[in-house]
Amino acid sequence: MKNGWIKLLQAGALAAVMALPASAATAVATVTYAEPDRFTDVPFTPWERERVLKQLTAHFDKLAASLPPGQELKVEVLDLDLAGQTKPNFRGGQDLRVMNGGADWPHIHLRYSISEGGKVLKSGEEKLSNMQYLHRMNSYGNNELLRYEKQMLDDWFKQTVAARQATR
Repeated sequence: MKNGWIKLLQAGALAAVMALPASAATAVATVTYAEPDRFTDVPFTPWERERVLKQLTAHFDKLAASLPPGQELKVEVLDLDLAGQTKPNFRGGQDLRVMNGGADWPHIHLRYSISEGGKVLKSGEEKLSNMQYLHRMNSYGNNELLRYEKQMLDDWFKQTVAARQATR
């Protein structure tokens, strides 16, 4: 009888563990890039471009994770202009990105929608930019790839998406 209870408890614990990911699942963003080879400013080499786009996708996933359960974020990036300007690295390796605070601020042109149960709750097209990117506090470290773009996306998400969630 004692072994029966142990097996029953183990089976119940296993079922609870298996059900946990389904109930605690976080939203993931669906991100597409419209002709990334034609973006205003992304790295020239394919491996660097892929790294930048993966970082952006991961950041949209992070933002989507804060949505209420059942909501979905879809983003289509139409153009991207990273902060700074690229300078060739004559020693080999990846090019250098130099930021001078002039007309080299980051821009992202995107279309987005937030839906729930197949119904679009909010959608729009945005041209984001941050002209003050070097002159304000940034929550990302100096070694963080795309720190200025991520901060700009955080601001947009907070003002556009999270503000709507608070008024619901």
